[in-house]
Order: sequence, then structure tokens, then C-alpha cells
Amino acid sequence: MADMIEKVFAIIEDRKANPKEGSYTNHLFDSGEDEIVKKVGEEAIEVIVAAKGQGDERLISEVADLTYHCLVLLASRGLSPADISQELERRYNQ
Repeated sequence: MADMIEKVFAIIEDRKANPKEGSYTNHLFDSGEDEIVKKVGEEAIEVIVAAKGQGDERLISEVADLTYHCLVLLASRGLSPADISQELERRYNQ
């Protein structure tokens, strides 16, 4: 899983550095942090709805969407999945 998250994050970072016409990722970056945060919130709600009755496949799909949008948010702030890993290590490797 971590390898795929790193791969997706690398694509997001590449879009940030090398915008591509028609890219949804670039649309988010161009729209600004408020729009990115709004999408994170929408996806979080969709995860909850999926968990409460739409089945496991839908839940997986929505968690994937939420993960992607969180990665875009991290990239927009100059952060990375490594920052999240460091925080988790701090919390759980005591």
C-alpha cells in the first residue's frame, strides 16, 4: 500500500511542478486550498455514507478518493506522506 501511495504522490507532485492540460489534479491546485479542503470534506462524508450501507467495494472506492484528495492537500502545503509516517512513528513506536 505504501508503495502505491508514494507512486500516486509522485504523480501529484509532478503535476504540481509540470502542469498538464485537462488534469484534475491541476484543476485542484489552480482552484486553491479552499477547494482542496472542500473536496477532502466531501470525500470524508462519502466514506461515512459508504460505510453505513453501501458495501465494501464502495467503501474502498471512497477511501481511495479521500486518500487522493488528502495527498493533494499535503502537496499543496509542501508536505508529504513521509510527514504522516513520521507522526505515526512518533505515536506508535514508544
